Amino acid sequence: MILHTGLRTDIPAFYAEWFANRLKEGYVMVRNPYNPIQVTKYNISPDVVDLISFCTKNPASFLPYMDLLKEYGQYWFVTITPYGKEIEPKVPEKESVMEAFKALSGKVGVDSIGWRYDPIFVSDIYTVRKHIEDFEKMASTLSGYTHTCVISFIDLYQKVLRNFPEVREVKKVERIELAKEFVRIGNKYGMVIKSCAEGTELEAYGVDCSGCMTVSVAERAIGCSLNVPKVKGARKECGCLLGCDIGAYNTCGHLCRYCYANYDVKTVMENMKNHNPESPLLLGHLNQDDVIHVAKQESFKDMQLTLWSLSGDFQKVLNNT
Repeated sequence: MILHTGLRTDIPAFYAEWFANRLKEGYVMVRNPYNPIQVTKYNISPDVVDLISFCTKNPASFLPYMDLLKEYGQYWFVTITPYGKEIEPKVPEKESVMEAFKALSGKVGVDSIGWRYDPIFVSDIYTVRKHIEDFEKMASTLSGYTHTCVISFIDLYQKVLRNFPEVREVKKVERIELAKEFVRIGNKYGMVIKSCAEGTELEAYGVDCSGCMTVSVAERAIGCSLNVPKVKGARKECGCLLGCDIGAYNTCGHLCRYCYANYDVKTVMENMKNHNPESPLLLGHLNQDDVIHVAKQESFKDMQLTLWSLSGDFQKVLNNT
């Protein structure tokens, strides 16, 4: 199975100790965000968890706990954008995040880490030209530490518009110009540019539109083929490998104005007060009326196929037989 930690909040940045405790104890509990009395218990064991997927704006907080992940497949997306504190109030300085990115890459390898430059929005301050210039500076710094950069353009969800009312949709001509330039820069610095839930619009300009967290990405990260059951994506544009997410909405302390997972600052601050790193739940504790469901879990690994069989050398052997 695939275990996600970052679709609802940033666990490495704000809840590193809690997740370290979950790894040590071998299980985690997740409250259903739409039916709070329903709680799912997941076994966190490398016997059934093929890959743990992380998405963070600050991996530095989890670096001291990396030894706990040695037995697990893992893939990290680290989001680094050009925005200032007026947009991302609590995100650390970009230079320190990039240093943490490089340190993390050294621990997990370039096939297990990707850079996310998203969501992209355009304004009088963050112009198309500024995006291109800042993207190249960051790509130069991160060159050699990843082969992948994922981009997407801002989605105007109701939560986003409430917290960021002046934001506007990125125009098609802007999307195309950015895509062309990012692909050019990616080629220069050894990075494939992938899009996230943007359809195939940018494919003609060299962007890989197959999805950011696909089966092939997971297979390369763990060096093993996966027999993953087909699961319908949360959005029709999403081609990614979905799994079970252990986070909770309204708990990300970065307080980014474009965030789709936070309702407002007050709700986040109140929720974060209810976090206990010793609890099996990210927020609070179990209640008497909670209904606990033990998840059915199984490994997707096909042990007959290894990283060698995924390589070009294997194809050469087939061609010669």
